[in-house]
Amino acid sequence: MSDTVLHDPGISTGQARPAGPRRTPWHLWAVGIVALLWNGFGAVDYLMTRTRNEAYLGQMGDPQVILNYIDAFPTWASIGWGLAVWGAVAGSLLLLLRSRHAVTAFALSLMGMALSFGWQYLGPPPPPVMTEGPNAVMPILIAVAAVLFLAYAGRALTRGLLR
Repeated sequence: MSDTVLHDPGISTGQARPAGPRRTPWHLWAVGIVALLWNGFGAVDYLMTRTRNEAYLGQMGDPQVILNYIDAFPTWASIGWGLAVWGAVAGSLLLLLRSRHAVTAFALSLMGMALSFGWQYLGPPPPPVMTEGPNAVMPILIAVAAVLFLAYAGRALTRGLLR
């Protein structure tokens, strides 16, 4: 047996270790799971509305009034809504997978949101039930969350946490 001691030159000389796979930090898991849950609610809302689920829509008021408003969306606003919802879900999943494409997905989601919310604020006024109580602040919360998720993903990318 030899008296040779294995030596890691990076440790003793103060040099950085070679880049290898980094362990996923706890905050990436926490933000990714919160993002997936938050955006999952948006996906459920989108699916329930698009499948015209009257029991679900009835929780907000007259389902037919809500459906008439949504059916009047121009194509670009409808596409924007879908892009906002599914881009956010994809961004959440990609963040959990540590993919750099999470940034792109969250950015596309924000672009879709701008289209969808643009119509809701600049087009004909929505039914009162969609702008009263908690529904009055929901678009603001959704937009703030989307910006925060994009910012987090961008920072994770620049820090080398995403591949």
